[in-house]
Amino acid sequence: MADSSFDVVSKIDRQEVDNALNQTVKEVGHRFDFKGTGASISWSGQKDIEIKANSEERANAVLDVFKEKIVKRNLSLKILDAGEPKLSGKEYRLVVSLKEGIDQENAKKISKLIRDEGPKGVKAQIQGEELRVSSKKKDDLQEVISLLKGKDLDIALQFVNYR
Repeated sequence: MADSSFDVVSKIDRQEVDNALNQTVKEVGHRFDFKGTGASISWSGQKDIEIKANSEERANAVLDVFKEKIVKRNLSLKILDAGEPKLSGKEYRLVVSLKEGIDQENAKKISKLIRDEGPKGVKAQIQGEELRVSSKKKDDLQEVISLLKGKDLDIALQFVNYR
């Protein structure tokens, strides 16, 4: 019998992030506490979001609204990598990067975790920015999924191609 397997990936649903961003733009435009603060949020390239405001507190408040919208769309806050607000001219700018893909360091950490704490006979192979986990028993794979969900890793994980 062939091995069963699944892939561990870290992907971002860009449409959901875009929807959260658009909802944040609307809320910032309508809320009284943002009136006259020059607060705005927009895409800055493919993987960055830029927040601008006339004070550090307002920039962080826009970030909080954005995080709230991200959570409401069932996305993990682990996809966000927010910097500190920096003064640029008369306004504060805050750059939020989106983290996607599993880098080599995290892939090795997850692979070691599966080897050490997972059931025997489960193999994990690093394939680029994803991890293929295989085993003869499907129950072992279910156990690995629940093990990884229970661990607090610094990246958002999804489990795909379960067969």
